[in-house]
Amino acid sequence: MFYHVKELQFNARVSKPDPAFATLLLEQFGGANGELKAALQYFTQAFAAKKVHPDKYDLLMDIATEEFSHLEIVGATIQMLLKGVHGSLKDAADESEIMPLMQGTASKEEFIHQAMVNPQFFNLSGGGPTLTDSNGNPWTSAYVTANGDLTVDLRSNIAAESRAKIVYEYLLQHTNDPHVKETLRFLMTREVAHFQMFQAALETIEPNFPPGVLQSDPRYSNKYFNLSNGEDVRGPWNEGKSPELGETWEYISDPIEHVKRTKGMVDGEQTSSRTQKEVDKKNKELSKKKVKEIEKALPDKGEMQWSKY
Repeated sequence: MFYHVKELQFNARVSKPDPAFATLLLEQFGGANGELKAALQYFTQAFAAKKVHPDKYDLLMDIATEEFSHLEIVGATIQMLLKGVHGSLKDAADESEIMPLMQGTASKEEFIHQAMVNPQFFNLSGGGPTLTDSNGNPWTSAYVTANGDLTVDLRSNIAAESRAKIVYEYLLQHTNDPHVKETLRFLMTREVAHFQMFQAALETIEPNFPPGVLQSDPRYSNKYFNLSNGEDVRGPWNEGKSPELGETWEYISDPIEHVKRTKGMVDGEQTSSRTQKEVDKKNKELSKKKVKEIEKALPDKGEMQWSKY
């Protein structure tokens, strides 16, 4: 059940109209890394978590709802940044707040040109925000990822919060309005907070690596292929122990020769300390565990209901 409170979560303000920045800010309204994408992604993911991970369902719904409130903040900011635009295109009154941005014939022509090519200025929008990114591309549900496996979805959300944070960081470089900067810093900070919430939630799920149920094949899981010409570069991603499985990385300096020698990786020597027997055992154990989790969360028979009243 949703309940709309008319006041914003954060009191968005602007010092003066700025149609150019309003265009850029659309990226966080209807863009691939924007607030609508985040809200609907977490909202969609929550359904699969409801019965099996009710605590994570609560988390996802709470953050999804907050993201809708952030969408409202972004939309309100865009609307204020466009104040006077719609009327200025129809009324040449010098008293209009937008007129200082249109001094001189060249400036006015450029302004009108931008107003006509940018979707948020179309008459159908009424001078308000539209569900597009800053280039006018319409929002699409293809932005939303929901795989039905909570460990996968939480990792996707951590990445989503990271991308949204960096977009706000970039946007801060394109405005000098102190009030707008304050709003953007608030929204950017909430991305960092959500990142930590999703990360903490992921750590409560054991095991959570690798994502899903099936373990990786020990014949191939620790091999690093040097597929670039030039100086070899070594680091913890190709030497020492792998961070999750604890295997010793095998650095293959000549991948072509290795593939030929092993007849397409079929006859290669396994260098991982893990065995296929161990993998098969874990596959069966984790499969049973996941099935039991789901079966326990659902009633044996009869009707089902979503809410408890």
